[in-house]
Amino acid sequence: MTPARILVAGIGNIFLGDDAFGVEVVRRLAARPLPPGVEARDFGIRGLDLAWSLQDGYDAVILVDAVSRGEPPGTLHILEPEAGLPAACLEPHQLDPARVLQLVRAQGGRLPLLRLVGCEPGTFEPGQELSDPVRAAVDGAVGVLVALIGQLRESWQQPGGAGDDGIG
Repeated sequence: MTPARILVAGIGNIFLGDDAFGVEVVRRLAARPLPPGVEARDFGIRGLDLAWSLQDGYDAVILVDAVSRGEPPGTLHILEPEAGLPAACLEPHQLDPARVLQLVRAQGGRLPLLRLVGCEPGTFEPGQELSDPVRAAVDGAVGVLVALIGQLRESWQQPGGAGDDGIG
């Protein structure tokens, strides 16, 4: 049985404070040995690149981004994103995950299993680095990703799991 293909996609603008969260988390994750079939990539603000990668045959994609949900800065979230926005033009150098997902669907693409590991931001000030609470959450997010990757891989290895299509 071939291992599930899982993409961990870091999203964010490194020049806008806590918006760099996803990029920093994926940078740290990529420095670790990853299981077969798992890839960690920094997409930054390249929305079209992410849209194309989502259609590249991955079994699961975990997006990592700053996500405002009204909690204290540094709070981590695991979400199941939806592509519920109306079809819209996607700027090639902007990355709004909901619009990227909608673009994939509008193009007739099949979305893989999606998860979002997000962190509540404190600031999006131009030229600033990660705020202290968000910087402190980066290692925790790497741990969440390692656990989530393990859960996804295990679910595909179980009979009747998400990746069990009865073949081979």
